[in-house]
Amino acid sequence: MSQARVGGSKPGTSGVRANGQQDRLGALFSHIANYTAQFTGRPITFIAALLIVIVWAITGPIFNFSDTWQLVINTGTTIVTFLMVFLIQNSQYRDSAAIQVKLDELIRASKVKNTFIGIEHLTDEEIDDLRSRCEKYAQRSGPSVAPKS
Repeated sequence: MSQARVGGSKPGTSGVRANGQQDRLGALFSHIANYTAQFTGRPITFIAALLIVIVWAITGPIFNFSDTWQLVINTGTTIVTFLMVFLIQNSQYRDSAAIQVKLDELIRASKVKNTFIGIEHLTDEEIDDLRSRCEKYAQRSGPSVAPKS
């Protein structure tokens, strides 16, 4: 099994350039991503975005629904969507990594086999094989929940 990686570095690398430049860049991105994710997830941000769309729609007749008028909203939404994809991916990766570390620690601290620690680094086929073996084992062991009457 692979060892868990700390700090988001890839296997076989130190995760640090000369004078820690990559660590500083990563910390800056994480800080900005965290702040932006918290800010954009608030109701006030949704209301502000809705107001922008309403104002844009109201100004349509003023600008005779011109191509430039349409280009403004298309460009704005494209840029915001493009950037949000990276923020969402970053948030999901951090959440998934944190949950995985917690699960690994629960497995390590319990009396169960530690062979499942680090399986997130396996290939899809290897994970499917493990899932199949676990399901077969569970079926042989009988139902884990009493059937409803």
